[in-house]
Amino acid sequence: MNSIFGKYELKGLLGKGSSGTVYHAVDSFSGDEVAVKVIDPAVFQDPEFGDVLRKQFLKEASLAGRLNHPHIASILDAVVTEDAGHIVMEYVPGVNLSKYTDSENLLPADAIVQIGFKCCGALDYAFRQGIIHRDIKPANIMTVDGSDVKITDFGAAFLQNREATQSVNIGSPAYMSPEQVSGKPLTQATDMYCLGVVLYELLTGKRPFGADNITELIRKILHETPLPPSQLNPAIPAELDRIVLKMLEKIPDERYSNWAVLALELAEIGRLSVHQRSIPDSERYAALKRVEMLSNLSEAEIWELVEAGRWTRLHARTGIVRENDPGRSLFFLAQGDVKVTQAGRLLNVIGPGEFFGEMGYICDGDLPRQATVESMSEVILAEFQDTALDSMSKHCHSSFMRALVRNLADRLALADLRITNQTI
Repeated sequence: MNSIFGKYELKGLLGKGSSGTVYHAVDSFSGDEVAVKVIDPAVFQDPEFGDVLRKQFLKEASLAGRLNHPHIASILDAVVTEDAGHIVMEYVPGVNLSKYTDSENLLPADAIVQIGFKCCGALDYAFRQGIIHRDIKPANIMTVDGSDVKITDFGAAFLQNREATQSVNIGSPAYMSPEQVSGKPLTQATDMYCLGVVLYELLTGKRPFGADNITELIRKILHETPLPPSQLNPAIPAELDRIVLKMLEKIPDERYSNWAVLALELAEIGRLSVHQRSIPDSERYAALKRVEMLSNLSEAEIWELVEAGRWTRLHARTGIVRENDPGRSLFFLAQGDVKVTQAGRLLNVIGPGEFFGEMGYICDGDLPRQATVESMSEVILAEFQDTALDSMSKHCHSSFMRALVRNLADRLALADLRITNQTI
């Protein structure tokens, strides 16, 4: 199909629901690919649900330009009239997580851990903007390239301190928390429960509770304890049972106290995974987040750095940089120690959380490497090519460069001191 809707050229159908249709489109002004959700005009006229659905649509439209996070699909534009409306969203190529809820098509456990970690960051960000999603389910989480995710569909969102009369039980029943089905106040713990149901289903191919009717389902949500996921899928690391079941506690205060605590637990599971030698995104993010010189960068900018680096593990006594060689990249040491020598003399020992090789990037490769760098133990290293850094957003690049120059000045002062001491 090729048709025109306002300034958007509709390229194809992405999905159709009871209230509208989502199209893959191209913005004819900018050339950007987008997704356009067009409301069915008959929906607003429905005598029973029209008013509720109109409020949901207006609520989602009100978030245009408000949510800027690498793991949330951005709402770019919205138009709502008396009898029609549409919302323009970031286009996310890929599939939603429903594809991976079948027991015959499950993702690896380590990929599911990374999905959970990234959702924690996105939902924490939304909560700090005063938003509770309250409809977290596999169909509302898009995935690209395995564990890269984007949360979508904030139409059911609860906007804190905005509408005191909002209905609290909007959501998909199988993924709703006990407080949702019983009409109690909602907090960030509500989305945490819903995400727990999603992780449970991704790990096992089954939801925590199944029932033949809504009454029985609600009874189980309120009163029954789900089986540990590993009883349904023995391949699951036992540590995940504790995390997922804590997310599914009946009482909100008995779940994790906040998203950061949960994210740290998932990151630790990812770090200890024995099924991979690659470095999970959660470990990359956590390593950069701990660096004091990057404290002024936003969460989205930290994720830019995560994606800009080429991350590797190296054995001890591996050469990383050789004196007098050309080089235009810089390095970040996430784990382990490296030694820096010049003409065979020790200049420095660099530990986790430090950058090195800055001169190669700052001087645009015109200067040869001034020292040799070699790993002293097994290390986790990120190499940032100049082209990758230059393609980052303007604010991220500017903030990173200021931090880098300050860090380089400190290191040069230390190197001068050590050379002076060795020549005395």
